[in-house]
Parts: sequence; C-alpha cells; structure tokens
Amino acid sequence: MSDKRIELPAGISVRDFALRIKVSPIDVIKKLMVNGVMASINQMVDYDTAAIVAAEFGYEAAPEEALVVETVEGGEVPLWRQKIASEKDGDLKARPPVITILGHVDHGKTSLLDAIRQTNVAGGEAGGITQHIGAYQVEKEGRLITFLDTPGHAAFTAMRARGAQGADIVILVVAADDGVMPQTKEAIAHAKAARVPIIVALNKIDKANANPDRVKQQLAEQELVPDDWGGNTTVVPVSAKQRQGIGDLLAAILMVADSIDIRANPQGKVLGTIIESELDKTKGVMATLLVQNGTLKNGDIVVAGMAYGRLKAMFDYRGKPVQKAPPATPVRVMGLTGVPSAGEIFEVYTNEREAREVVLKRQQVNKEQSTASKMSLEELFAKYKAGELLELLLILKADVQGSLEPIIKEVNNLSSGEINVKVLYAETGNIGENDVMLASASKAIIVGFNVQAEVAARRLAESEGVSIRLYDIIYRMTEDIEKALKGMLQPEFTEKPLGKAQVLAVFPVSKVGKIAGCRVLEGEIRRNGKVRLMRGTDLVYQGEISSLKHEKDDAREVRQGFECGINLKNFNDVVVGDMLECYLLEKTV
Repeated sequence: MSDKRIELPAGISVRDFALRIKVSPIDVIKKLMVNGVMASINQMVDYDTAAIVAAEFGYEAAPEEALVVETVEGGEVPLWRQKIASEKDGDLKARPPVITILGHVDHGKTSLLDAIRQTNVAGGEAGGITQHIGAYQVEKEGRLITFLDTPGHAAFTAMRARGAQGADIVILVVAADDGVMPQTKEAIAHAKAARVPIIVALNKIDKANANPDRVKQQLAEQELVPDDWGGNTTVVPVSAKQRQGIGDLLAAILMVADSIDIRANPQGKVLGTIIESELDKTKGVMATLLVQNGTLKNGDIVVAGMAYGRLKAMFDYRGKPVQKAPPATPVRVMGLTGVPSAGEIFEVYTNEREAREVVLKRQQVNKEQSTASKMSLEELFAKYKAGELLELLLILKADVQGSLEPIIKEVNNLSSGEINVKVLYAETGNIGENDVMLASASKAIIVGFNVQAEVAARRLAESEGVSIRLYDIIYRMTEDIEKALKGMLQPEFTEKPLGKAQVLAVFPVSKVGKIAGCRVLEGEIRRNGKVRLMRGTDLVYQGEISSLKHEKDDAREVRQGFECGINLKNFNDVVVGDMLECYLLEKTV
C-alpha cells in the first residue's frame, strides 16, 4: 500500500526520517538492518535508502527540491540547512551574515565587539566575563550584519555539537603584540572543524611592540596563510581601543559573505537556533532565538528540543518589542515551557497539541538513546563498513611539545589503509572540558600521551559519549589505532544479565530516601551489579545499587523467588510496578 506520499531530501538523519513517517526510530533502524545498513539514530542516510524504507512503511517517496547552498569544500551541512532543503531556489533571498568572534583570552574579543556596536559593554562587565543578551546587529553600507555575542569557542562548539553551526563566518581575534597562543590554536581547530570561513582581526596594532609580520608567520604555520602572502585568509589590522580598522573589518565580512551566497526564504518554514536561554524569576523562561529561515511572529508556537510554547512577547537586541523577525534576526522571547539548551534547533508548529506530541516523541527517543554506547575505537570499523565513517579524527594531548611531533608523524603514517586518520587538534597539557566539547562536536576521539584527563573532563566525556584513551608508550597507542582501523579490537566490556526484580511497594526512609520493596522474578540481584529501572518500555534510571537488604540484613545477592529492599544510588523516583534489571559489565579479554 503506497497511497501516502512523502518528500525526502538527498540526505536525512534516522531520527528526522522517523519523525516524518511517524514511527519509532528503533523500527527504522531495524528496517535498515534488514536492508544491510547498520545505522545509529543520528546517522545520515541517502535518499535511495530512505525511499526503500519508506516504502516498507507504506509511503511513496519523492525527492525534495534541494536548497542550493555553496559550502566550504568538504564541509558538513548543518542540521538547520538540512531542514530547509525543500525551499525552492527562486524563493531564496539574501540575508544578513551571522558572525561569531573567537580568540585567546585578553586578545580583545569583547573590546572588538564593543568597538563594532559603539557602546561601552566591556567597562560594565563582572569579573571580565562577557555579559550579554546573546546577539545583536549592526549596519554597514545599508546592509545588516548579525553578531553572536557568545563567551567563546566552548559555546560555539556546544551549538555545533547539536547540529546548529549558528555562524556563517568566524572572526578570529589575534593580538599583534602577543601572537598565536594556545587558545588561539584551539579556536582555529574549532572553526576548521565547523568548516566555516575565517577572517583574522589583527588587534592591538596601535601598541608599540606590535609585530604583524611575526603574527602572520604564526598564522601561516596554522594553515591560515594571509591573502597578502598569496593565501586565502583575509587578515584585517584593527585597534579595538582606538576604533581603527573597524570599517575595513565590516567590509571584509560583507565581501566573504557575498562569496558564500548566504540566503533564506522569508516566507518559508520558520526555524532557527537557540542562542541562549535562562529562567528569570519574574518573567519565566527567556530565550534568545536566531531566525535562520522564514519569519518568526509573536504568538507562534515554537518547539525547541524538549521545550515548547506559544510566544507571549518578542524583543529585538535593543530590548524593544517587535512583532516579527525575518531571517538572521536575533530576538529575545517569552513563553516557552522549559529552558532549551544553546544550539537546539527551533521550529514553528501550527497548534500546541502537535507541538506537545513532538516533544513527547523526543523525550522517548532521548530515553532510548541513553542506553546507546559511546563512540569508541572498537566501533570504528563497524561504522566504516556501514558507510558512516570516512576518516578517524583524533585530538592529541601530550605532556611536552617534543612528544607531539613524533606522535603526529606516527599517526599520519596510519592513513595508508581504508580509513584516513586526521589529527584535528594537538596541544600540550592535560585533557580538559574544551577538548571533550571539540571531540563531541567533531565525532573525534581523544588520545593522551603521558597526561591525565581532568575530573570534569571525564564526567563531561561520559555524558557526551566521547572516548578518551591514555597511553605512556607511543607504539601501544599507534598499535591500538591500527588494530581498530583493521577491525581487530574487541569491545572492552560486555554486558552480562544477572536477573530481574519487580517493585511491589515503596517505603520512604529518613536520611536514606526511598526503599523499593521488590520480588526477584528471574536470576539474582547483586549488590555490586549495575541496575536499569524500566517503567513499561521507558528507561527511567541506569546506575548502581546503593544498598541491598534481605529482610533486615544487608545482602550481597538475593535470588529468584525471594523478596528484598533496594535503594538506588542518587535516585528516589521509584513507583510500584517498576522493573529492575540487574547486570554486570565484564571486561573482555
């Protein structure tokens, strides 16, 4: 039966495809497996594959008219661009470019933003940290330019990790007296990973010890060869303090924007990116939205991640109320039911019931995803076979600079096989949160040599699904990577089911929390086991057992047919009828 028609783009993620045909992503993944395609929920599948699966669900597929967008060579198309791929070329109009500013601390990012908008923001800051509403616009030669006033590359990368890539162009601020510093290199890595054009603002040229030629040499070493040296990188000398060169920088932005053909359909589907959001004690949820297609209107029903709501008020970057916002316009809005994360894609829906259903589906998918394993070396070959992986991206951290060069050389020698190995970023020092965010956004693996991973970085890596590998011998590191590329490595851990128990009663205990009174239905429940709490088909909790008791005594294990009391670590939302699944993670030899 194929009486239902659906238009599909040239490429679509499994998640979005499932939403379009109104089925569970798990069912789509199963159908793909039957057709010989191993795909994760976020993997892109081509039109032909999606059309075959659509037919199996009773849909007749037809290709959407693709959006013509020039991207940087080798660039990945951001999620919001994928979503407006159905817009017709004739409906697309030029829109203002969206700019973000990155660079080393103290090199003048905030002062440059201040100089651009001609207001003294920098002087009124608390502790040197950028205080902002998220975005603003300026005018040059009768054309608008939108600036994302973000605190730095961590926020920029957090957005890109969610498929947003809110900026069209990156301004890299480098101090003429200080040159390329570690954070400058990090910012370059983030911008290159996003594959957006980079314009260098060579700041502080008014200082007596400024050395522009030395900085240009350093930039060339980072593969950013200045245009006056025969390269492709526009370098604009500026002085934020003296307000010099600001007009030249804005002109350079417009020139680069014209070369990459930035367009949108003001009358088309309304969507964009969440720049930032917060819960205000008096106003409720306040969020800054960057419209990227269509025209957002006051009263529209917006869905962003797990939040939705009807917009009650909209304000421009100056705080003035507005009724509508065309493409590339930042607006502050009220009316969302929850606080969405920066980088979430927002869309407009026709009614609140439809918006609520979309959010409920996303919550279900999110729970299903929480059981998914993280990207690790062991999965590389399987992903390559599935056509998902074309190159292995590595972030290298080493104890000293002298260690980096031989490691990079060894890693590059591994690129002769089926999968290309590429070092995205290499630097000295311990593994930090910024490294993890870059790895998450770029689907890279972090490799450390004679360094440690900071506690916060480990925690973030666990939540973001980033694999961190630490080594003290170079050949062992290259051997592991080589084995992974050849599909020889086995998983480090395998899951061994132990037993199941059902919650029959819940007892609140002071200073402890809630004790779940359970009966063991299968196998056994072990005190040292991991546990998964299922409520129907929903995964509600996954973690550890804090205490296990049989009658009133502490127990190491409780077998089938017996009753026990279970307290879950850092979790108290247990209800009668919940099912507990106990298992062990065993290291594979």
